[in-house]
Amino acid sequence: MKFHFKKLLQNEGWLENVSVEIDGTGLITSIVENSDSSNFVQGYAIPAFQNAHSHSFQYAMAGLAENHSISATQSDFWSWREAMYKLALSVNPDQFEAIATMLYSEMLRHGYTNVAEFHYLHHDKNGEPFSDLAEMGSRLISAAKSVGIGITLIPIFYQKGGFNKPAEENQRRFISETIEDYQKLYEATEKACKDYDRANIGIGIHSMRGVELQTIREVAENFPKNVPFHIHISEQLKEVKDCVEFLGKRPVQWMLDNIELSDRFHFVHATHLDDFEIEGLAKNKVNVVLCPTTEGNLGDGIFPLRKFQELGGNWSIGTDSHVSLNPFEELRLLDYGQRLTTHKRNTFTDSSNGNSGSYAIQQATITGRKAMNNFEESYFAVSQPLNACVISAKHPLIQMTSNENLLNTIIYSSDETMQLGTISKGKWKVVNGKFIDQEIVYRKFVKVLNELKNR
Repeated sequence: MKFHFKKLLQNEGWLENVSVEIDGTGLITSIVENSDSSNFVQGYAIPAFQNAHSHSFQYAMAGLAENHSISATQSDFWSWREAMYKLALSVNPDQFEAIATMLYSEMLRHGYTNVAEFHYLHHDKNGEPFSDLAEMGSRLISAAKSVGIGITLIPIFYQKGGFNKPAEENQRRFISETIEDYQKLYEATEKACKDYDRANIGIGIHSMRGVELQTIREVAENFPKNVPFHIHISEQLKEVKDCVEFLGKRPVQWMLDNIELSDRFHFVHATHLDDFEIEGLAKNKVNVVLCPTTEGNLGDGIFPLRKFQELGGNWSIGTDSHVSLNPFEELRLLDYGQRLTTHKRNTFTDSSNGNSGSYAIQQATITGRKAMNNFEESYFAVSQPLNACVISAKHPLIQMTSNENLLNTIIYSSDETMQLGTISKGKWKVVNGKFIDQEIVYRKFVKVLNELKNR
């Protein structure tokens, strides 16, 4: 089968009139520029996006935490968390799967073809393990398989309620009390991933406040080193303050001093860093996963991206709580936050690339793939799956733009109506802005929302 694109983005720039041939499994067998075809897709193919951080069930509460008390009561991350716990205690496995299916179909609609699922909703409503320890994780794999998105399932080790604090009652569905318990969960999840050829596994620690510190060392040293390692860190000022009071060190400082870090580590948020920590992460090639719309929604703060990039640091994007699912919005907000705090406009650049859009796609694609344990650096390559976000060539603003300015126009001046569709492993999953099995997915999701009665 062949796809013919008016333009296709490769690392070195745009190719014109490109034919991409795939085999029966969706893998690319050839890429030919300047091909002669009367059947060109009227669109420009860019590498599909990698969603490097997702809590799928939270999609069911998107938009529901914006009514704030007008009293002196503080509304912040910690009060939002209570609303999240309430939802987490409500959903059963069938509802969980329907929510994830809807979410993943929407990710595809916005141009994502792979997701790293930071999964900690492990047990039943009473906090008891299911007979299949990976029951809830298996539901996420089933959801991904049904819509055709790749999933890196990261079973999260969650042990405590905070530094030197036992787990709270409303965290009961998350908890693995011992490292042996987490080992069993990890092994069950690894087995579940074999049910879908586009599923693989990662290692995850919820946060430094969420596990015993010795546990972080043991997991980093003794669990497989050939899979990505994800952890929330330094997201909130209170978290940093509590860590300093308990340990005498900031969270990232402790990790730098105690863990052999490398580019298999993905630090999620890492919002509040000092210069020593910024330099240490960049020097050790630790990747940072940034979720600008969620970080903005929760009032987390702004990651010091400019300094991190100047030292060669790499980053990816995720949608976290899914208040937004548009990767272009994530990139714009990330860039504009830096421009507002530094009063400079060349945020998305380095010493070799001054094109903001090109640099953004490079980071979101290559570092995002690393979060999924994929180290392919070519945007499109023979023997790799054809995963593409296709932008319509018919919109005048895009149609009339030169190659030099095209990617910047797409990233900074487009909206979702300009997306023609999404190809995931060689199959059109979204056409003209509509997921192909949309009605079935919608119906099941609406049923769940009616059952939850939370909206």
